[in-house]
Formats: sequence, C-alpha cells, structure tokens
Amino acid sequence: MQKILWKPSKDQIKSSRISEFINFLNTQKNSSLTTSDELYQWSINKPEDFWSSFWQFSGIVSSKLWDSVLENGNDILNATWFNGARLNYAENLLKRRDSEIAIIFRGEDKVEWKFTYKEVYQIVAKLAQSLRKLGVKSGDRVAAFMPNLPHTVMAMLATTSIGAIWSSCSPDFGVAGVLDRLGQITPKVLFTVDGYFYNGKQLSCIEKIIDITKQLPTVEKIIIVNYANLNNNISTLKNACSFEDFIKNSTAKTIDFEQVPFNHPLFIMFSSGTTGIPKCIVHSVGGTLIQHLKEHILHTNLKENDRIFYYTTCGWMMWNWLVSALATGATLMLYDGAPMLKSNNGILWDYVDAHKINVFGTSAKYITSLEKSGYIPLKEKKLTSLTTILSTGSPLLPENYDFVYTSIKQDIRLCSISGGTDIISCFALGNPTKPIYRGELQQIGFGLSVKILLDNGKEARTDEKGELSCTTPFPCQPIYFWNDPKKEKYKKAYFDKIPNIWCHGDFASMTKHGGLVIYGRSDTTLNPGGIRPFKLQMRH
Repeated sequence: MQKILWKPSKDQIKSSRISEFINFLNTQKNSSLTTSDELYQWSINKPEDFWSSFWQFSGIVSSKLWDSVLENGNDILNATWFNGARLNYAENLLKRRDSEIAIIFRGEDKVEWKFTYKEVYQIVAKLAQSLRKLGVKSGDRVAAFMPNLPHTVMAMLATTSIGAIWSSCSPDFGVAGVLDRLGQITPKVLFTVDGYFYNGKQLSCIEKIIDITKQLPTVEKIIIVNYANLNNNISTLKNACSFEDFIKNSTAKTIDFEQVPFNHPLFIMFSSGTTGIPKCIVHSVGGTLIQHLKEHILHTNLKENDRIFYYTTCGWMMWNWLVSALATGATLMLYDGAPMLKSNNGILWDYVDAHKINVFGTSAKYITSLEKSGYIPLKEKKLTSLTTILSTGSPLLPENYDFVYTSIKQDIRLCSISGGTDIISCFALGNPTKPIYRGELQQIGFGLSVKILLDNGKEARTDEKGELSCTTPFPCQPIYFWNDPKKEKYKKAYFDKIPNIWCHGDFASMTKHGGLVIYGRSDTTLNPGGIRPFKLQMRH
C-alpha cells in the first residue's frame, strides 16, 4: 500500500472550494452530494448539469447565456458546447479593477515590478485601442516573441479583448523554430523584447527579431518592450516602436470587450514539432476559460488574493494556464530567468518568502535538479505562506515526493498534474479534500470521463497499464487545427486508435484510491500529440 504523505484536516475539507461547490449544488440542484468522489461521478453522469452549474458557481461573465449546453454529444470530434453563449475571455480576467496587486514580476535578480488590477485594466485599455487603430479585428492573429513579463500578459489581454487570436513563443526559441510556428498563422502584429536575462547573462533579441520579421511579411507592426535596457537602435526594424510609444497617444479609459461565441478561437498553441512541422492547435474562448477556472478553483483550491506562481515560459501551455488565474481574483507571480543561479540555487524560494506565495508550480525535472544541487529549502527558508506545490512536464517519481516532504516542506499539498498542449489543461491533478499518496496523481479532473484502455479497447483493471483515454466530449478540446478544414490532422492525432474515443498518448494506470500513475508516452516516441516537455535549461 502506498504511503500517505499528506491528509487534509476536517476544517480544510470544510473550507475547500470543492465543499463550497458541493454546497452550491445541493442548494441549487437539490442534490445530496457529500464527497468529492460523489461530485466526480455526478459530473460524469450529468455533464451538462455539471458544466452549466460550474459556469454559474465560478461567476463567468457573459452578455448572453447558452441556448444549449452540449450538442452532438455522441460524437467527440464534432461535439459543441454552450451554443448561443456570448462572452469575452479578457473581460473575465479583468473583472477585478481595484488597487490590489494583480501581477508581481521578478526577472532573476535584476528587475522587479508590481501592477494593481486597476493599472492592468488601464494599460490593457490603451493597448486595445491602439491595436484597433492598427486595424486589428476579431479573428486576426497577434503573436509574441516574449519572456514571461507583465507586458506579455497585458498584450494578450488586449488582443483577446478585441476577439483576436493570441499565440506566443519564448525568446529561447531559434529563428527557424519561431518561423515554423508563427509562419503558419500569418500574424498582423508582433510583440517582442529587446533582450532578457538568463543565468546572470544579458541576452539580446534584436538580431533574431530582424531575421524573423524579414520572413513574416504579414506583420504590420512590431512592438518592443525595453526589458533588458540594451538601448538597441530599433530604427533598423521597419514598422517598429517601443511599448510606451505604442500606447502614449491612446486616450481609452475603458475596454470595449468584443462578445464572441463560446467556440470562438482564443489561443493557437503548437505541438513540439518532433515528428514534423509543429501542428497549430486552436483552443476556444469558452472552453479554455471554464476548464482553467475549474482547475484553479476546485483542484488547486485557489481563492481571491492568493498568490500563484508557475515557473514557465510563454512557449509552454502552463503560461496560458497560469494567466487565467486572474479570473479568480488571485495575484499572478511571474518570474523570468534561470530557476537556479550559480550564485543562488534558492532564487525561486527567495521569491516565495519575499512575496508570501501560496501556490508554487514547477516540474519534476526542477525538483530532481534541486535535489542533485544539494540545496535544501527547508533549512534555508521559512516558506510559511506556501500551501501547495504543483508539478508537471513529466511524471513525478516517488523519489521526488520523498524529497519534497523531507527537504522542502512537510505540511504541503504536493499535486502532480498532467495533461498537455492538446487540451491546454489537465486530465489528472490535485484535490484538496483527499489524501496524497506517494507516487500518485490524486484524481481525474471533474467532468472528464477518463479511462485506461487496453489495446483491445477494453477498460483496464486497477493497476493495469494502458492508454489514457477520454470517452466523452469535454469543453477544452481543440476546436480545430489551423489549416486543417476537414479535421483530418485533428482526427489522426487523437481518434485513429479507437474510433470516437480521445487517445491521449500517455501510458498509465488507475489506482484503487481513484488516482493515476503515468509511466510515459504510450507510443514510445516523444510528444506526437503535442505535449511540449518542460526542460530545466530552456535557454540556448
């Protein structure tokens, strides 16, 4: 039997967002749910009730509610959710407009910025007006070649407020890698940066930008954030201006949030490209929003004013996942730079203590590297604010669990989470009302009918290994792949193995606790379905 490493108290269970949602359902739906296991089964048995109730519970803002919750429910590939609803992603992330802190940013040990919710709204309003003046409209693509800066978040919010589509790469990408991605989606505007810091070095991006934009003829404007203070002469770049100059003549004080259908495109994500040119995976406004809110609120237990951090770049889907936390009223804790410096292996834990971070997101690779470095946060830091550690990117090994509980913090909720770029979210993740067992992901995401299937299509028994699959539609499926009008690439990516069942490409087993163990890719090749692995050294 696997060892229990953490167990919630009765008070912690009672005060959790899951219990809050159960109470909401028992009142609104006249149900009689008592546990999260019962809630999960109800979400599978009554998916339309579950997703529509969660919409109401989470306070999603829309100008029009849905005419139907789910159509074509027997056809996973072509199912559609919340037909008739009209909403805007950015409006939901900018519901809060007070003087509390929305974003705190640290760039290694060089830069630190803070922005209130009010300031973020004001800057986004100016950006949105300036983008509209350029002619950017609903459905246009705006791209970023950016580090994980507050400016990146605000540019994304301005883009999506118009109904335009956002896509981003991080500056560690090579020119060819950027063009393989952005070249397919023909962006009208490019947000970028003069340079960035990594492992104590100051790195310029200008030469890369020149090479990239020469081969992106659709880009009409290049907007450059002066982050590294390299004082590069941007006059050599045609149609370029600074971030400050781009918005200086804007007089907007409010945002005209474009109301779009639930299944309107929001983000274009990219597969890793290990088996050819990267696939352009298009995710919807509503599907992304409701899934991320479900994961932040129910699974992560995020509450207003909590502070959430994830070590990520803008080329990884965890960036998109992280920024959606603004919709909960939480504070985004952004970091750009090396996760460990030669002079300080504990730089991320300094950040936790300095700003009282509650949720710390990382990868199994980082945890392994931290252990190898000999750095023990438990001895060096207080970490009193920290309640939760999230880990993804690769399976969290049992030994990783041991290190976290012996060397980082003993009273901590360690949640190994797993999903991918394909669904811009998770199939399995945490649960604040259940124990944590060594080596296990706690549970399947609410509303996701995940099964472990054998080669013959039959469901595996407990602890029997097979293909991680989803047998019914879910809102955060891609709406389509870019330049794949007949959904041929889409169908081949997920539905070729078993008709009408999403096969994710992970080799896994279910445990007797309702948890999950993931062993790796089921087809022995890296990332054919589009999951980009997290690597500790992401810069080149």
